[in-house]
Amino acid sequence: MKKKIILLCTTIVAIVLEALPYGAVLKFGNPNGKPWRRTFSYFDITTFGYANFAPFIVALLTCTLLILIIVSLFMKKSLRIPIIAVSAIATILSLAPLLIGVDYFTIVAAFIFIVLMITTIVAFVKE
Repeated sequence: MKKKIILLCTTIVAIVLEALPYGAVLKFGNPNGKPWRRTFSYFDITTFGYANFAPFIVALLTCTLLILIIVSLFMKKSLRIPIIAVSAIATILSLAPLLIGVDYFTIVAAFIFIVLMITTIVAFVKE
């Protein structure tokens, strides 16, 4: 039960960080020179529309993870494998903006990665 509470807490922290408007980055052209760098929430569909797909997908996976963890609190059957799978995919995908460039990765995105990594590690540990 302690493990499930830790998973629940870390997932909620990840969702709160993803809701902040500082995680996902887009760069827009500027006729005067240096491009404008704007940050958005992971839940903002604007990033998806401008081809920065990973943040929105990570937000959806984190919400799915939260639902799985809440359901597992009330079930006798273990949902350990789906929780591990979803958290691992979200953790790996949270690093995808680095493929575009370091400028597309913020400190909030790094904290999201760390929290999701902790969630994945805790999910791997057997009770």
